[in-house]
Amino acid sequence: MNILVCDDDKEIARAVGIYLRNEGYQVLYAYDGLDALKILGQDTIHLIIMDIMMPRMDGIEATMKIREEKNIPIILLSAKSEDYDKITGLNVGADDYITKPFNPLELVARVRSQLRRYVDLGSMEKKTDVYRTGGLVLDDVQKQVTVDGEPVALTPIEYGILELLISHPGQVFSMDQIYESVWKEPSYNPENTVAVHIRRIREKIEINPREPRYLKVVWGIGYKIEKQK
Repeated sequence: MNILVCDDDKEIARAVGIYLRNEGYQVLYAYDGLDALKILGQDTIHLIIMDIMMPRMDGIEATMKIREEKNIPIILLSAKSEDYDKITGLNVGADDYITKPFNPLELVARVRSQLRRYVDLGSMEKKTDVYRTGGLVLDDVQKQVTVDGEPVALTPIEYGILELLISHPGQVFSMDQIYESVWKEPSYNPENTVAVHIRRIREKIEINPREPRYLKVVWGIGYKIEKQK
């Protein structure tokens, strides 16, 4: 697996790379968003670890550019811990977020978790089910989601959430249940993280996200996919 580490602090980038190589990953380096985009156009990358604050092109803008064409997992790094930065990163398409200083073993665990989901979503051997409610269809053979016959591009995390909900139509899942099922790790105050991904899914599958037809909230409890013929 090829991992791109993008951070303008070369010492941090190299330190992260050492831990990743010790786990058997191949590591490439970039030192700003433009470098990252150039490498993505030249090499096959399976996951990106991206710092937010960088010269020329920061991590937020680079993530937006990457999401125009690719759904590979992106983990954002930042020295800031404010919720605004975390929510901004998730809003533009990041799959995970970790704050500096961080435990390298935790970062490696998050990398492993994201890659496992990404590889599983690309596997043709996982399941053969097709889930349908109204005009919303999730084909787990093709790993494709359509609404009224039109394809919808989802990130691996978004796909995982939708697959969980649509495979249990009418069942309400709490934010903790969604987080633990999709992220495959214990949940600690997952409200912002889950809510951001739910909003992005709605923007992609609903005609009017403010009046959702499929992905419904049950106030104070959680979310569900509405059963429809």
